[in-house]
Amino acid sequence: MDAQTLRDGLLQLILLIISIGLHEFGHAWMADLRGDPLPRMQGRVTLNPFAHADPIGTIAIPAVMILLSPGFGLIGWGKPVQISLPNPKTRRMDDIYITLAGPAMNLVLCFAFAVIGGLGNFDPKTQEVIIDFLRMGIILNASLVVFNLIPLPPLDGSRLALRLGLYSEELFLTLARWGFVILIILINLPPFTRLMSAGIRILVLPWFGLWDLLS
Repeated sequence: MDAQTLRDGLLQLILLIISIGLHEFGHAWMADLRGDPLPRMQGRVTLNPFAHADPIGTIAIPAVMILLSPGFGLIGWGKPVQISLPNPKTRRMDDIYITLAGPAMNLVLCFAFAVIGGLGNFDPKTQEVIIDFLRMGIILNASLVVFNLIPLPPLDGSRLALRLGLYSEELFLTLARWGFVILIILINLPPFTRLMSAGIRILVLPWFGLWDLLS
C-alpha cells in the first residue's frame, strides 16, 4: 500500500466515523425533540461521534474494507439509538420523524462540505488534502443516505416502510430475522451495486453543483 492509498483510506475512515456518529445523533436529537427521554438518559444526544460508534461496525470492519480491500463487500454500522416512543397518540409520526432524522443529518453534512468547499477558495496544489476530504465527505454521506433508505432491517428504510403501511408487522419481523444476511448478499451482487452507484451519483450532483456555484 503506497502513501497516497493509505492517506485516502485514513481520510475515508475518519469521515465514516464522523458521518455515522452524526447520523445516529440525528436519530437521538429528534427523539429527544419529540419527547422521548431514553436517548438522553443513555447519553446519545451528543455530537461526540464516539458515543455512537460500535467498535466492530464503525471502526474494525470499515478499516478492513477500506485499508485492505478484501475483494468482497461488508457493511458498517453505528450503535443503534434506542427509543421508547412513549406517546401512543403520536407514536407513528414520532417514529417517522426520528427515522428520517438520521439520513437528514447526512444531507446536512453534504451541504456543509459543499459550502465549505465552494467558499473556502482552496488551492488544489497546496491544500489537496482538504479538497479531497470535502469531496469524499459529500460522496460518503450521499452513500449513507442511499444505503440507509434500502427497505431492509436494520436500515432506516425498513422502519419507514413499516410506519407508512408498506410492510405489515409480521413481514417486518420476518425480514428482521434475515435482513443482515440479505444485505450482505445484495452488496456483493453487481446489478445491486450498479443500482446503488447510480442513486449515489444522482444524489451528489446537486452538492457538487452548489460547490461550483459558490466557487
